[in-house]
Amino acid sequence: MNEKAFKTMGVTGVGGIAIGIIVIVVGVTTGILSVVSGARLLKVRKGLTF
Repeated sequence: MNEKAFKTMGVTGVGGIAIGIIVIVVGVTTGILSVVSGARLLKVRKGLTF
């Protein structure tokens, strides 16, 4: 019974770490894309005249 609990805890721990890494990568990528998009909008804004 204890071995089964330890295996379950190990699998759950590995899954949690994997999900955490994926969330960090997606967050950093989204942040970079947001900064790049904002910079492009500011660059284009200077050329607009109304």
